[in-house]
Amino acid sequence: MRPRAAPACEHRGVSRLPPVHDTIAAIASAPGVGAVGVVRLSGPDAYRIADALFAPRRGGPPSARPAGRVVYGTVVDGERVVDEALLLTFRAPRSYTAQDVVELQTHGGPAVLRATLDLCLAHGARLAGPGEFTLRAYLNGRLDLLQAESVLELVNAQTDGARRNAALGLGGALGARLDGIQSEITEAYAAVQAAFDYPDEGVPEARLEDPLERSLGEVRRLLSTAAAGRLSRQGARLALLGRPNAGKSSLLNALLGYERSIVSDTPGTTRDYLEAPLVLAGIPLTAIDTAGIREAGDAVEASGVEQARRIAANADLRLVLIDGSEPLTADDRELLASLPAERTLFVVSKRDKPAAFPERALELPGGARPHAVSALTGEGLDALKEAIAATLLGDAAGTELWITQERHVAALSAVEGHLERALGLAASGELDLVSLELQDALTALGQMTGRHHVAEEALASIFAAFCVGK
Repeated sequence: MRPRAAPACEHRGVSRLPPVHDTIAAIASAPGVGAVGVVRLSGPDAYRIADALFAPRRGGPPSARPAGRVVYGTVVDGERVVDEALLLTFRAPRSYTAQDVVELQTHGGPAVLRATLDLCLAHGARLAGPGEFTLRAYLNGRLDLLQAESVLELVNAQTDGARRNAALGLGGALGARLDGIQSEITEAYAAVQAAFDYPDEGVPEARLEDPLERSLGEVRRLLSTAAAGRLSRQGARLALLGRPNAGKSSLLNALLGYERSIVSDTPGTTRDYLEAPLVLAGIPLTAIDTAGIREAGDAVEASGVEQARRIAANADLRLVLIDGSEPLTADDRELLASLPAERTLFVVSKRDKPAAFPERALELPGGARPHAVSALTGEGLDALKEAIAATLLGDAAGTELWITQERHVAALSAVEGHLERALGLAASGELDLVSLELQDALTALGQMTGRHHVAEEALASIFAAFCVGK
């Protein structure tokens, strides 16, 4: 009985690395119905298997053809035709995995793809595990570990900002930054080793402390982007708060660019919260229009107000709206007093109408300044979007490369600690301990890029997050 194929992008947990010298196969296109589907083979028997199941319309078998060609023919099971297909061939080491690789492009129906993959398995291929093609690319030196993780980020990118950041990582931008840090640490380490050989000469500051200061500064700059990187992957929650009829629903619609929330002059129209997706500065947001916050008149409204306060407490950023066309109320003042300036932007809405109070009357916490906005005319909307992005991104605003992986954050934090301790020890002349700290810093960097030994369990965990087929 033939082994059955698994659907593409099925995740299967692994605890150890699979063998790398056999031939693997998987569906490499997304699950579901599509115009074109892809089945990929990689390994020493890729061409033999292709010869067995692919019949070119003209010419010799795939193994007899030059690499890099596209061949038209049919996928066959003995005398039975499975589907028309295109065959793409790549010879080692000039392929994604640095092994012989064959790709079959068939029609994208699930039955066609599974039948094609079943034939690959029947002719001797093994079903690939999660990320196994990319794992082979890493183990065979085609990618470093940072680039391999960037492949996963490209596959999972939900926004153009996430895509750009992943493309930078795949292109080696992060690796280049880390190479610069490594060079500085290596220079300092060499100076310490020279001092051991020639103790009477000492270590000039320019050869020890200066490169350590530069490398520490670069590590901290990278770490300062980690919060933005996390938000680019996980998204952020943006809560719109205010008393009834303050303009929350109108502002939500204006931010989205379409009507998602019901707008009414009747206070209390929104009794429950409403969520909508939004992307700003490469950050995927969930914008939440909450119920109006005021002294509740009934149990249903009281539940909505309490829910709004819970959403506010858990949001990554809060927009607090004050109706600029009406005098300030006790509900306004109570809401303003209840929220800290941190993670909060204050918005005076309805600026298309005459102002009912001066800005100084707001008495905002932390000396914050309000953003005047009209959802009707769009006045102040672009400035508010910029403020939202700047508040969420923090020090990462204006930078292109963000640290997005928790593994990278942990490694860079370890490097930061080693460098801080090395600088302190250098000031007291304890060069033997400085040497140990610098060795540990270099080891942490090497494990981050994969150039130093990475435990098999750690690699298995990284690649288990990939789809089968990539």
